[in-house]
Amino acid sequence: MRYSLFHIERDKPLTLQAQIREMLVAAMVSDQLPPNTPVPSTRAMAKRLKVSRNTVMLAYHALAADGYLIARERSGFYVSDEARAAVVSQTAKRQEPVEECEKVDWQSKLRLHPSMQVNITKPENWHDYPYPFIYGQVDPQLFPISAWRDCMRQSMSMKWLDAWTDDRFSADDPMLIEQIQQRILTRRGVLAKTDEILVTMGAQNALFLLAHLLVRENTPVAVEDPGYSDWRNMIALKTQAVNYASIDNEGIVLDDLKDSKLVFTTPSHQFPTNVTMSMRRRLGLLEWANREDAIIIEDDYEYETNYNGEPTPALKSLDHAGRVLYVGSLSKSLMPGLRMGFLVAPKEIVDELRALRRLILRHPPGNNQRVVALFLALGGHDALINRLHRAYLKRWQEMGNALEEFFPGWAEASSFGGTTFWCRGPVDFDARKLAEKALKRGVLIEPGEVFYNRSEAHKHYFRLSFSSIAEDKIRPGIELLSQEADKILG
Repeated sequence: MRYSLFHIERDKPLTLQAQIREMLVAAMVSDQLPPNTPVPSTRAMAKRLKVSRNTVMLAYHALAADGYLIARERSGFYVSDEARAAVVSQTAKRQEPVEECEKVDWQSKLRLHPSMQVNITKPENWHDYPYPFIYGQVDPQLFPISAWRDCMRQSMSMKWLDAWTDDRFSADDPMLIEQIQQRILTRRGVLAKTDEILVTMGAQNALFLLAHLLVRENTPVAVEDPGYSDWRNMIALKTQAVNYASIDNEGIVLDDLKDSKLVFTTPSHQFPTNVTMSMRRRLGLLEWANREDAIIIEDDYEYETNYNGEPTPALKSLDHAGRVLYVGSLSKSLMPGLRMGFLVAPKEIVDELRALRRLILRHPPGNNQRVVALFLALGGHDALINRLHRAYLKRWQEMGNALEEFFPGWAEASSFGGTTFWCRGPVDFDARKLAEKALKRGVLIEPGEVFYNRSEAHKHYFRLSFSSIAEDKIRPGIELLSQEADKILG
């Protein structure tokens, strides 16, 4: 226990003994002193507080009499197991009144209220549910833990020690930059120099940096609708000039871009509908951006989940004017908890982003960067992509068949792939009610209204993902879900 937690104020009306009791009880209530934790010895506490040892001894004995502490022979005083109960029953009786001070009115001081925004929510204990159809999680059974562990061991060797022990200030691991350049971007047809790549703490970090750098209070920004709610919330904190662009069967609708100077899009498989932007629409979007002097942010999430065998080029690979800022992530292919992403942009943009990132966190942890670099260099990531592709393809087919059987006409399979199915029920159907009822039967789904600007008008949408559920669980889970949907439909 750090003694710096304890102090007394000699100008307070409370006695020294009362103050000692008060601060110890406060430490117990806040879990700074959990049950069975030893409290500082009377000698150490007296020295810390500059009071007599007898004063501390009397305070300790009083706390023991009230049930807060227990004395152990030749060991000292410990927090009792019943300390919390004693707080409830004895505090009012034993502690003297404390002078109330005016509390800080934090609401009047806050400039922003991001906690009030509508966000995607998922149970933290999703592992405990037998049918977790939730997006963004991975099946640990598919991850090559032995290969990853070997890379971690190598990164800890003296050969690579300075790669993660040194403070690089704003620089990234050159080995990781090289691997991203040669092994990841080439898959998407993206050519980039090393000074055009920035490592980020996941795609989310990259998007936040771009929003902070490029969006002012009056910057018109186009947001896909439905679209990525976290990006919508980021933009809402920066500007009120938001154009909500609808989605058709070719991707983002160009007429909805209006006067936008910044456009966010997910062309490979639109988030969350899974629509793949057509080549005609991609070229039209680039032409529009050149004509309107606009910038495009391409979030190429889950680029590795392409099941039709036909390569779909990234929007960035078609861009010859440098207007597309490319955001990628390794969260879906490695692990979401790693928080490793990257961004590709012209050097002058990367330089500013690097300087901005330094003000926030300097750089992502060096040990994570080097482990990922080794995993890429030794072929571990390529092998994992192939393994995921085989497993996800079977799950994609299994879920498509199950939805066709139990929810005919509610979902359409993506032509590109991905790990989700976007489902639309009858207009008067409430997917929130379905999610509540399905949860009681161990089935987790995601209501789709959170992805829309006008959420109340889209309660009949929901999303199902198969990335974190075993293949043999898909059909039984969809069947249970259909039973609950039938009850709602009457």
